[in-house]
Amino acid sequence: MTLTQQLGLKAKQAEKSLAVADTQKKNEALGLMAENLLKDREKILAANAVDMALAEKNGLRKIMLDRLLLTKERIEGMAKGIEDIIALPDPVGNIISKIQRPNGMTVEKITVPLGVIAVIYEARPNVTSDAAALCLKSGNAVILKGGKEAVNSSSAITDSLRQALKEAGLDENCILLVTDASRESAAELMKMNEFVDVLIPRGGPGLIKACVENSSVPVIETGTGNCHIYVDKDADLEKAVKIVFNAKTSRPSVCNAAESLVIHRDIIKEALPLIKAELDKKNVELRGDEIARGVCGDIKKASEEDWGTEYLDYIMSVKCVSSLEEAVEHISKYSTGHSECIVTENEASAREFLKRIDSAAVYHNVSTHFTDGGEFGFGAEIGISTQKLHARGPLGLPQLTSFKYVIKGNGQIR
Repeated sequence: MTLTQQLGLKAKQAEKSLAVADTQKKNEALGLMAENLLKDREKILAANAVDMALAEKNGLRKIMLDRLLLTKERIEGMAKGIEDIIALPDPVGNIISKIQRPNGMTVEKITVPLGVIAVIYEARPNVTSDAAALCLKSGNAVILKGGKEAVNSSSAITDSLRQALKEAGLDENCILLVTDASRESAAELMKMNEFVDVLIPRGGPGLIKACVENSSVPVIETGTGNCHIYVDKDADLEKAVKIVFNAKTSRPSVCNAAESLVIHRDIIKEALPLIKAELDKKNVELRGDEIARGVCGDIKKASEEDWGTEYLDYIMSVKCVSSLEEAVEHISKYSTGHSECIVTENEASAREFLKRIDSAAVYHNVSTHFTDGGEFGFGAEIGISTQKLHARGPLGLPQLTSFKYVIKGNGQIR
């Protein structure tokens, strides 16, 4: 049995005890997890400093270094995220429906944990605590596999969380970390159906595609975010400038950052210079079509590839359209199904856009940067699902459960 398989076996054994843990016990463990992150902050920061030094030496992009970086404030945010999860209702053991059949038999539909969840993610060490806490509260054991750039940070965080489980009297193997950073260990995790019930990838297009195409374990597909903002002819331009700037520049390395700007032809001469002037404050590179370049001559020429690219950087495509219909067609063609926004004061246009755009989150006069479990009131989240089966949008506690039927009777036979 390989080391990764041994982790799978440990997780499967630990999951059985966690599945029957009550809310009080789980919340006690979560409270200790939050406390331990703060108590072990200096150890975690020291481990992260090692990762940062190696990443800089290996030429990791600046925008990705920001994802990797941990600070005192970010660790406090991780602890606060766990505390928020404590305050949320326990998603396990809830009766979804209950019916009584004509023969007197009752059929209850009850929420249950998924079992063992494997989470494969890239160089974002905060995902380690978010995923572990969400899985614990929802009664699932978790096997974590972070990116090689964050292996020291993830290990330090995991050690802190596992110690909290021991202190709470739970099996520490409810949280496990694959420290082997090779692709082989990831590929092995994708095939461990005997131990792993669900696989959740969180990262770029390459990682997600690899998991979807190669995993025999069921995958909840978290999506890449080619998020669009359509500035309609009836837009309030002051709102448009603020929304585009926030959605593009707040944290361009995250999946809810806007990558594509679509502007109606009737207002592009007025709107685009205003938006560009604001984006210039962050040195955002715009890549536009001929009409956009005709309005602002220093915009680079967009290629066909630009319309479908998730840049995760200070880059944005600009497309001019002549109607709401054309905007919807363009977005529908290139969208990854994550988050799209319309900026307009025309309620009829907004309703049409929100109805016709088929993405996990659709917005009217609101930044796409709000696609987040915490902002939606779900607490922390493992990722944003762009698929339609089982879970869609922020993957919070309810989405980490399944259900079973409990049938009660008094000797009925068929």
